[in-house]
Amino acid sequence: MNNQRLVTADMLKHLPEAAQRYMNYTGVIGKPWIDTVRIQYTGIFRLGADRPWMPIKADQVYTTNPPAFRWQARFKMVGLWIVTGDDIYQNGHGHMFGKIAGLFTLFDARGPEIDQGTMMRYLNETTWFPIALLNDYITWQAVDDQSFDVTYTDHGQSVTARFFIAPDGRLINFSAMRYRENKGTYTFDRWDTPMTEWGQLGGLNLPTRGQAVWKLPGGDLPYVDIKITEVVYNEPVEISNR
Repeated sequence: MNNQRLVTADMLKHLPEAAQRYMNYTGVIGKPWIDTVRIQYTGIFRLGADRPWMPIKADQVYTTNPPAFRWQARFKMVGLWIVTGDDIYQNGHGHMFGKIAGLFTLFDARGPEIDQGTMMRYLNETTWFPIALLNDYITWQAVDDQSFDVTYTDHGQSVTARFFIAPDGRLINFSAMRYRENKGTYTFDRWDTPMTEWGQLGGLNLPTRGQAVWKLPGGDLPYVDIKITEVVYNEPVEISNR
């Protein structure tokens, strides 16, 4: 790992003004380049508007070059932590896998819609390691003084999202189009992740609480509300193909 490479002010000069404000708020200037990330969070999650909210605990690791992640989570159902999720994104492809009681498979999904969704998720979650946005696989486009677009390209595929920034530089929302699984089929819907709390983790100023919301024709469908409890950079992580 090249932990001696530091972020400089010159690296931000080409960015849209709103993006410079955001990156400066995070405090990345003078910080080491981020090669790996480990986060932990707690919160609540549900599978649909007609499904109950479940407590969730998750550990997730990332690499930034090449970009990849592995997410391992437990969900509490009927008072027990018996539902598990294990998602991987690597080499431009995603694989979502879930079990109940360690025995019964709830979902085992791959394909182009999963690839697009996990790519978008990786881009979204750079909010916890924003130095990754300075890599060559990211391009920026100015929108206005409160937002900018970011395009992430990996293995010939690209996704684009809009970042919304407060006057002081805080990231307050991320909005994009993403595939959503709905009773065995996929729809292409707007996906927002509004941020509601901020703090310092891993030496950077980051969102520490946020939600995920599907913006559907029939109304909003919030399905995640999480609180980040730990962020660690540049420690060894393992992401293996399943």
